[in-house]
Amino acid sequence: MPRLAANLSLLFRQLPFLDRFAAARKAGFRYVEYQFPYPFGAATEVAGAARAAGVEVVLHNLPAGDAARGDRGIACQPGRVGEFREGVDRAIEYANAAGCPRLNALAGIPSQESSREIAKQTLIENLRYAAGKLKAAGLTLLTEPCNPRTIPGFLLNSSKEGIEVIDAAGADNLLLQYDVFHMQIVEGDLARTIERLLPRIGHIQIADVPERNEPGTGEINFPWLLAKIDALGYRGWIGAEYLPKGDTVEGLKWAAPYLG
Repeated sequence: MPRLAANLSLLFRQLPFLDRFAAARKAGFRYVEYQFPYPFGAATEVAGAARAAGVEVVLHNLPAGDAARGDRGIACQPGRVGEFREGVDRAIEYANAAGCPRLNALAGIPSQESSREIAKQTLIENLRYAAGKLKAAGLTLLTEPCNPRTIPGFLLNSSKEGIEVIDAAGADNLLLQYDVFHMQIVEGDLARTIERLLPRIGHIQIADVPERNEPGTGEINFPWLLAKIDALGYRGWIGAEYLPKGDTVEGLKWAAPYLG
């Protein structure tokens, strides 16, 4: 049975962030993830909301810069290495407080001052550094390819590119975050790719294509795909990281067989 995690950055958005934990549990989720907890309180506050709701936090991102200024991650930017490393420590603090076992490092968009090759080398070095810090804390690091239609200029676009930087970083606690939405747009062939890369995948996220809404609103056959992932023996979590077309709870009919 797929272990679904509600992404609280995108689901239940009518509620204040700290109230979304209880809403997710009421909807049947036992697990949650979120993108960036940092603006919503101290690490102990966020962790307390999860514990009070009775849900397990399974994933969040390292600090990724200022989204309002166009940042979609800073791990590939040479001029922000110090900022990235400070963010690693901050993310570990939040993860430890909530008992969250995995953190995702977004590569980001290369700065205009650096070439793609320099950006990639910076990313590799930052991933190696972060993986070392996370390993000491008993945590797993992930990195995620994203499609260039949704995030123009993003450094990593395909699962192949993701695996290449993971291999170059050479850390045994560094895995791929495989987002079905992004990878359907970039490369398709979802089931075969997941099967081939399964030992390298640390987390899966889902949303339908083309509008990034809930499963059942687009072109992907999610009942078949989720059953396939389960049959392959994937034992991690599957994050519901999508934009609800309407009310979150009303849109969860697709998830009813997997919740409870």
